[in-house]
Amino acid sequence: MKYVPRLREKYTKEVVPALMEQFQYKTIMQVPKLEKICINQGVGAATQDKKLVDNAQAELTLIAGQKAVPTKAKNSVSNFKLREGMPIGVRVTLRNERMYEFLDRLITVALPRVRDFRGINDKSFDGRGNYSMGITEHIIFPEIDLDKVSRITGMDVTFVTNAKTDAEALALLKLLGLPFRNQQRG
Repeated sequence: MKYVPRLREKYTKEVVPALMEQFQYKTIMQVPKLEKICINQGVGAATQDKKLVDNAQAELTLIAGQKAVPTKAKNSVSNFKLREGMPIGVRVTLRNERMYEFLDRLITVALPRVRDFRGINDKSFDGRGNYSMGITEHIIFPEIDLDKVSRITGMDVTFVTNAKTDAEALALLKLLGLPFRNQQRG
């Protein structure tokens, strides 16, 4: 028997029927799905210290469960002491099982560890059904050993869906379990 991540099973058994009913889709193929999760971490101080990119790459590899790759500068900027081709960040793209595993860990373990967490903002959609969010401290992930962290960095997480509208993508991500902030103020 093949291993199936918990959220993938939830998607097929709960999310698809709920979206079919909510948006009146004719076939199951019209239901939007999560295609990939892109995690990006910029390391601004990497112009002075080359080891910071290596540390960030090792930490992001631990968090994502997949090897992160360094990103290089496209242009030279003399004010920032930046040369074209210098490594200035790391990124990783997760798909299929690893994507669902990361999403599960993000929802159940990492986000509840954020200080004063009241939910994530639902205004960060791009108009094409993709959602981006920022994480200010990478130490919220349990894979990171606090004793070995030299500096606390943030990261951007982008959820890429094949939804046609932001409303469809919001409904998909809510049903998958992302804790969006309630907009009603009492």
